This record gives sequence, C-alpha cells and structure tokens, in this order.
Amino acid sequence: MVNRDELLRTIEKNSRIGIDELAVMLAASEIDIANELKSLEEEGIICGYHTMIDWSKTSIDTVSALIEVKVTPQRGIGFDSIAERIYKFPEVKSVYLVSGGFDLMVMLEGKTLKEVASFVTNKLSPLDTVLSCSTHFILQKYKDHGTILTKKYDDTREKITP
Repeated sequence: MVNRDELLRTIEKNSRIGIDELAVMLAASEIDIANELKSLEEEGIICGYHTMIDWSKTSIDTVSALIEVKVTPQRGIGFDSIAERIYKFPEVKSVYLVSGGFDLMVMLEGKTLKEVASFVTNKLSPLDTVLSCSTHFILQKYKDHGTILTKKYDDTREKITP
C-alpha cells in the first residue's frame, strides 16, 4: 500500500523522480507506485507536471505581473464565471480567488511591460463585472514554488565591534 500523502509531497518537490526511486523511498513496489500515480491523475488530484524555468537566465525576455482584480460576483454563481473568462486568456498563468481588498489575483506573463499593460487595458478591464484592476510587475523572483532561485547573499562587509 502506498502512502498517498508521502507520494504527493515527494513528487511535488521533484516531479522527475523515477518510479523505481519512489518505490525505494516509500517502501512500496514499483507497480503499486505506478498504479497510485495513475489513480491520482484520474481523480484530478495530480493536475499536471511542470518544469520551473528561471527566465532571467535565458535570452528570452518575459515580463510577469500580479494583477489585483475587484469584481461584482454574479448571483447564483459567485466568482466562478468571471474567473473562467479570465483564465481562458492565453496570457494568464494563474487565477486565484482571494480574501482582502480585492477578489481575484491574476498572474500574467507577456513579452514586454507594454504588452501586459495592453492586456489589462484592452482585455481585462472592459469585462462587464470587473470594477477595478491594480497591476504589480514582478521585478525579481527570489523563491518560486518552493525553489530558491537566487544565490544566497554573502555579506562581505568588515565587521566592526565596539
């Protein structure tokens, strides 16, 4: 029997880990691991496998933004309909319903600041239930999905003691 919680935590940290290695780590057979993974995928618990890339270290220019969106929820369906309209745009990477001063947090990627601003102005803001948007451009990613992306800062200043 495979411990689902341990399996999920392990592959969340490293989705490239092999079934043979998972079997050893979780003290289960390879066939049990494979069957459990298939079951988790079919149940929609495992929704996909992703590769995290630090785009700042490539020659490909990208701009990421977090957009706070305040909307009017629709009677009977709340925020689901407007969230669906927003997440169907190909530029949108994530949409979250959040608590606080706004309703939705939209994560977006584009090639330039102007492209992101154009998306907000021409596609997002005109949606009928959108009341307001506030865009925050991501200037530096330090940690993403649990992975530290920057080297630890070594303080090279000389220490002075009284």
